Amino acid sequence: MIGYYILLGAIALVSWIASSTLKKKFAKYSKIQLRNGMSGAEIATKMLADNGITDVEVISTPGQLTDHYNPTNKTVNLSESVYNQRNAAAAAVAAHECGHAVQHAQAYQWLGIRSKLVPIVSVTSNMSQWVVIGGLMLGAAAGLGFGYWVAIAGLVMMGFATLFSFVTLPVEYDASNRALAWLKNKNMLSQEEYAGSEDALKWAARTYLVAAIGSLASLVYWAFQVFGGSRN
Repeated sequence: MIGYYILLGAIALVSWIASSTLKKKFAKYSKIQLRNGMSGAEIATKMLADNGITDVEVISTPGQLTDHYNPTNKTVNLSESVYNQRNAAAAAVAAHECGHAVQHAQAYQWLGIRSKLVPIVSVTSNMSQWVVIGGLMLGAAAGLGFGYWVAIAGLVMMGFATLFSFVTLPVEYDASNRALAWLKNKNMLSQEEYAGSEDALKWAARTYLVAAIGSLASLVYWAFQVFGGSRN
């Protein structure tokens, strides 16, 4: 138990460092104004057009770091600062989200898998740990039938969340690679601007990696409590 909390504490610390660094990076690169004078919305529109995508709309969404691509209604949703601003950070985020739209248009396998997992994870992720705990309280650790199967159900739910976290990694890394390749090949940014965009996207990807590792650590711990305890 103590080892688990130490591990979770370490992961939480790394997650906080990655998140804090990401915010600092975006604040830094938000000060690098684009020489081409294009806003995030204009960059997104151009990237979609250059990839032959005409059925995706670029819209502004409230909040900070709320940027995302919605495959259901085919919209690239950019936070207000990204949508309107004309800096390296905005360019990176706008192009990254359009990278997801390109994935969708080209039927990128990992995006399809993640999309199928979304409705499952949205229902099970918040309750999975409580289902496992409930199963343990009902006697799963002692190998008792009903409690054991309740705990197993909780682990399956938790497993879907962990799977989702790891499937997200290639989706996010690929979207960033597509974004950076387009920004470079189309000469959208100067060398300094491109370096800032690349660095910002790398740190964004690291936050997903830390989240996936944390999800796996939690799954392993609770699996040990169910299966390890039942052997005692």
